[in-house]
Amino acid sequence: MATSVNNAHAVGLMGGTFDPIHIGHLRMALEAREALGLAQVRLLPCHRPPHRDQPSVTSVERARMLQLALQDCPELVLDERELRRDGPSYTVETLIEVRRELGADTPLYWLLGTDAFAGLDRWHRWRELLDHAHLVVIERPDAPLPTRGPVADLLAERRRPLAQAATTPAGAIVTLRLRLLPISATEIRAQIAAGESARFLLPDPVWHYIEQNHLYARA
Repeated sequence: MATSVNNAHAVGLMGGTFDPIHIGHLRMALEAREALGLAQVRLLPCHRPPHRDQPSVTSVERARMLQLALQDCPELVLDERELRRDGPSYTVETLIEVRRELGADTPLYWLLGTDAFAGLDRWHRWRELLDHAHLVVIERPDAPLPTRGPVADLLAERRRPLAQAATTPAGAIVTLRLRLLPISATEIRAQIAAGESARFLLPDPVWHYIEQNHLYARA
């Protein structure tokens, strides 16, 4: 699935609660890196998600699970900047920080699914996102691209083929189809709470960490 587009210095960013990180997250990040030809994909666990409930384990525990999951995969990198910020984890603030660090010319790609993209107009300062990065919308069979409303209008205006987006550091929306594994963090938490094994849905070191620290077990 590797691309012929020259994106060798580009960086992908993928946010989420990662509660817990699982094989589906990792496979999607790795395939997106290969499809887009990126130097790396950074996974950014959020501290306080603005649009969903607070994660059920601490930020420290979620970061540790990510460290364990990524320890043998240098193409995927843990970025803890959102955990170090108080207050809600706003994507636009993260993009501004990363852009400041990497400079104006490095292409940045923020990865998100069609379900999240459909609600983009509820994000903090959402119209500024494309000032700092490209958006890569990973198509999901259960969540079609929006066809009406402000997000659909933005898609119609800014959608570009990858080859064209790769010539600029930010500003385009690219849609991407990947092999998505039907694994859900919500279902993993429910399995563990019910006393069932979630092994092979997560990297083994993550599963062992969950077992050793009794995470997600019903009190």
